[in-house]
Amino acid sequence: MRGRFLTALSLRIVSDVADDAFYAQLDDQLLRTPQFFAGAPMVLDLAQAPGFADPAALGDLVANLRNREFRVFGVENAGALDRAALQGMGLIPVEGGRDAPLPREPRPARATPQAPTQPQATPAPQAPLNKVVRTPVRSGQMIVAEQGDLTVIGSVASGAELVAAGNIHVYGNLRGRAMAGCHGDEGAHIFCQSLNAELVAIAGLYQTNENLEEAARQRCTHIFLENEKLRMEVIA
Repeated sequence: MRGRFLTALSLRIVSDVADDAFYAQLDDQLLRTPQFFAGAPMVLDLAQAPGFADPAALGDLVANLRNREFRVFGVENAGALDRAALQGMGLIPVEGGRDAPLPREPRPARATPQAPTQPQATPAPQAPLNKVVRTPVRSGQMIVAEQGDLTVIGSVASGAELVAAGNIHVYGNLRGRAMAGCHGDEGAHIFCQSLNAELVAIAGLYQTNENLEEAARQRCTHIFLENEKLRMEVIA
């Protein structure tokens, strides 16, 4: 067994009824940002939609979302929904993280005579675990640097994903998705030699290809957060 980092979209439902207006708004969003949803796993957040606690209503919603190629696999804040009903719809309940157990109080040790010890040197702080990829990243690949920066020496194809706790450097054409500061680091940056990404994000704030600044397209670009907005600065 190995733990893996997985990014998933959370679709927060704020209506108790999925009517024609609901699906019309959803279809409009799909037309404007198709790359953002393509192939992405999705969780439904029902905290503000108690009406979908009815299995029939939820089943109809899930069927309509899957017909639109949303990969719905889980439900958050499902309330009293029966787990057997969720399983019948191919869903799992997604719960929040749990608190770590408190450390136990150490037992008092018996007093025993000890020889004087030499003072121990303070260990040097460990450097961040940066990751370097020396080959192009193909469509469908997902490269994750859970600590530190991620550097790609090559191009990133459409349909590929880069995820890093720190900065992302791409020495080539960036056409896939790049998500820096994935643990909430708002000081993270994205650098690429040619920008034509499907999506760029820093600390959860993102822009899709349709909203990229025209002056930065296919240019050497520096992307960073400023006043809670993504800025794109052409380097050359």
